[in-house]
Parts: sequence; C-alpha cells; structure tokens
Amino acid sequence: MHRQNDLMKRINNSYPKLSKGQKLLANYILEHYEKAVFLTAAKLGKIVGVSESTVVRFANELGYDGYPKLQRALEELVKTKLTSFQRVEVTSDRIDKNHVLKSVLQSDAEKIKHTLEEIDEDIFNEATSMILGARKIYILGVRSCASLAGFLGFYFNLIFDNTKLIHTNSVSEMFEQIYRIGPEDVVIGISFPRYSKRTKKAMEFAKNRDAQVIAITDSYLSPLIQFADCSLIARSDMASFVDSLVAPLSLINALIVALCIKKQDEVLDTLENLEKVWSEYQVYDNEEDYNMNYNIQSKNNTDMLE
Repeated sequence: MHRQNDLMKRINNSYPKLSKGQKLLANYILEHYEKAVFLTAAKLGKIVGVSESTVVRFANELGYDGYPKLQRALEELVKTKLTSFQRVEVTSDRIDKNHVLKSVLQSDAEKIKHTLEEIDEDIFNEATSMILGARKIYILGVRSCASLAGFLGFYFNLIFDNTKLIHTNSVSEMFEQIYRIGPEDVVIGISFPRYSKRTKKAMEFAKNRDAQVIAITDSYLSPLIQFADCSLIARSDMASFVDSLVAPLSLINALIVALCIKKQDEVLDTLENLEKVWSEYQVYDNEEDYNMNYNIQSKNNTDMLE
C-alpha cells in the first residue's frame, strides 16, 4: 500500500482486535477523516460517544505514541486526499473570518517554528555538500512549487554555472530536459501536498540513473522520500485551497545562504561583475533615477498648487 495510506492500513489491520468503542472511532475516522483531523481527543471522543482515554488507547493500539502522533498521520492523509474544493470546506472553521490577516500570518509563523524544531541540521549540511560536489544541478518543481523552484534557480544561477531549472508542465519535455542525468549529478525535487506525479516520476528516473537526489517536501510520508538520498523537511499546511509555502521558502533561503558562505569568494566576484552589467544596462533604479523622479514629481505638485 502507498505510504500516504499508512493510517488506513493500520486501522484495517488492527480492526478485528479493537474494542467496541475503538471500532466506533475507527469507523468515524474512515468515513470522516477530513473532519477528524481538526478535533482534539476530547472532542473526537464526545462526537463518537466514548471517553477521551479511549481515544488515547485507540491511538496506542494503532501503534502511535499518543493522540498527537495519530493526528499528524491524519493530517498527512487529508493533505493527499482532499480536493481544492474540499480543502476550502474543511478549513473554513480554522480561520477567524474577522481577522484573516492575523490568522494566516500566525499560522505561517507556526510552520516556520515547527520546521526549525524538527529539521535535522546534519542532513541539511549533507545536502549542501552534495550540491557543492555536483557536476550539474537540476531543479524541479511544478504547479505551486514552480515558484519555489524558480526562486532557488535564480540564486543558484548566481552561485553556480552548472544549474538547470526544469520549467515545463509537459511530462515528455520534462524527461527530454533530464535524460542526460548521471551519477555525478544532483537533482533537487520540490513537492508539497497535493504531491505532483510529474515531480515524483522525474525523481524516480534520476534515482534509476544513479544521480544523487535531494527532496524538499513536508513529511517523511511524502512519496518523494522513497527516491531521495537526502530529505529536507519543511512544514506545509492548508489555510484554504492556498498552499502555505512560507516554511519551505525559508528553508530554501537557508540553503542558498549556506552555499553562498561556502563559495563566498566566487559569489563576490560574480556579483561585482554583474553590478557593472546591471549598471551599464540600467537593470535597477539607482539613486540618480530616484532623485530625478523625485524632482519631477515635486515640480508637478508645485505647478498644481500654482
């Protein structure tokens, strides 16, 4: 059975030996997992008609170390199964409709906090070493994760001269862009619920070609993990149908900074040369442009007053 259905597998395997009350809990979760995911142990017990302690024993019976671990497994299940429409329905109660801005920002801040607490710094350092030693670096992310891949690709192009951003939604074109992958290359695959089959298949292809594979995803239950040599985990969640990618972006930002520090001399040299190009071709506004625009605006305001 697929990894993301691990909870369902545990319930089905344990069902015959469950008590009457635990079977009620199992049935409710199987039929209403999208609602159960947001319930505390006490609320779940009240809805089903059992005690809170029965809920805790039920979690233990399934092999989870307490109810919070069961709830985390439910979150993984929900993220992979719900459609965008269903996500809006089941998450509407979590948002304070009178304070949407505060609710969403607070939720995003919590995702970064959880990511900081859970991430393995040794694995992070291993990923930077893989990237530094690669002959070629392939970056892959589609749909909502395309923005993360593009951000990573933009800065990697400033740091390295061997980066390739895979920027197509066509499966055939994707494989055409990565078919030369070999053992000395690194592939960075980025995917968050709902997971992209294209990204998964590309990572499987890279793994079969003996390339080193780095997964940036939200959980060790992610389908990307089975093909990854190194997994960087950042919390993601659904505030509605919008994917919360703040923590993944922060993780990617940390990866870029770490690599910049490792290649500081080359990066400084590159940026020095690019500043000359940017200045010559007027890529960015400079102080002279700002002063000129300010003077024109001031003159226009004076003319209007007169």
